[in-house]
Amino acid sequence: MNLIGFLLIGILAGFLAGKIMKGGGFGLLGNLILGIVGAFLGGGVLGLLGISFGGMIGSLVTAVIGAVLLLWVVGMVKKA
Repeated sequence: MNLIGFLLIGILAGFLAGKIMKGGGFGLLGNLILGIVGAFLGGGVLGLLGISFGGMIGSLVTAVIGAVLLLWVVGMVKKA
């Protein structure tokens, strides 16, 4: 995947995770960072479970799952 595709998936994943977890996005840069970190986290967690998705849609699903997990963990830490 090229850099532009990677960045677009990161932005979209961060935006979708923000909608799922808080009802809103975090701006372009915040969504990008959240989506990229979420992609790595989602890939790692799903890899440990033996689950993998292919293609651009699979990458987006993986990134969204990771970003949602990241937001959940951050929310739990803030409550503590």
